[in-house]
Amino acid sequence: MQEMFKAAVERGASDIHIKSGDVIRARIHGDLLALTQQKLTNDQVKAIAVKLIPHEEDRQKLDRVLDYDCSWGLAGVGRFRVNIMRQRGSLMIVMRIIPIEIPTFEDLQLPSPLAKIAAHDRGLVLVTGVTGSGKSSTMAAMIDWMNKNRRRHIVTLENPIEFLHRDNLCSITQRDIGTDTDSFESGLRSVLRQDPDVILIGEMRDKITIETALKAAETGHLVISTLHTKNAVQTISRIIAVFDPYEQEMIRTRLAETLQAVVSQRLVQRKTGGRIAAMEIMPATSTIRDCIREQDRMEEIFELIEEGRSHYGSQSFDQHLQDFVNQGLVDFEIAKAAANNPTDFELKMNMLGTGRSMAQEGLASEMNKMYGN
Repeated sequence: MQEMFKAAVERGASDIHIKSGDVIRARIHGDLLALTQQKLTNDQVKAIAVKLIPHEEDRQKLDRVLDYDCSWGLAGVGRFRVNIMRQRGSLMIVMRIIPIEIPTFEDLQLPSPLAKIAAHDRGLVLVTGVTGSGKSSTMAAMIDWMNKNRRRHIVTLENPIEFLHRDNLCSITQRDIGTDTDSFESGLRSVLRQDPDVILIGEMRDKITIETALKAAETGHLVISTLHTKNAVQTISRIIAVFDPYEQEMIRTRLAETLQAVVSQRLVQRKTGGRIAAMEIMPATSTIRDCIREQDRMEEIFELIEEGRSHYGSQSFDQHLQDFVNQGLVDFEIAKAAANNPTDFELKMNMLGTGRSMAQEGLASEMNKMYGN
């Protein structure tokens, strides 16, 4: 089993699926592929689950477990974020692969404005995207940049701990929910008494977490967290919607004052294999802060992001995808499918002369085949 995990990691897998009544599968470059031919029994899956669960008392309760999260490490291979669940009454395990080495901005080919965002001393920075879009890797790269360039105390609250950071210029305290502290809520209540400069919250999942994160940002700390939202405007709207209507005007004001940036990302297929993160980056400029305060101006943010690229380092998804196509990293059709507005994306690429050549290259090839040229 360990050799199979190692082989999956070497092939670039991001997740491994282990289910009773099915073969073992791995998600490799976005596709779910079979790793074995033999289907597993429930007893075999249970035996694997027992080895992955870190606490003896939790192992004893496995027959009653419906959902369980933990992390597990394999020497020389990496760490895994593990979710054990039940489906149709039998066990299933999904393992997210976390590399041993902390990724850098250069490794992930992230845009240069992210270093400026990581350099903030205070405020709220949000990294957003759907599940599996690389948010954890981006945050790990931000922490790694701080660890090499700043002298800070960084406290993380994670469920479970994913990337293991070594102290360098920074002192990094990583707290596992359920092991090192009872809950996100209790961990956040106590973190302000632990002399932090930076607080990383694995996920802002409810009103209490958001409220505490805002309070920490307002009191002079840099707070980094995630949300499962697809862009900056949706992120701001989601945070505000968590609060009761009578609180929302005040939350808009607080968010406008504390928000430093929203980084949204989605993974797209490279021409050469593997995936790369396309990013929307929204630094909170004074004009964008005004838009956050005024509900009827929220839609202006999309245009402000595109207009502020040269001045503020902002960029839209479509701008970043255009870069990928122009650099030869991503096929035009792949980029178009990932764009916010595929029709507008194609129009803009045609205006630059790139989209037409990319889109028609395939058509010309098919025409040549058809007519024997």
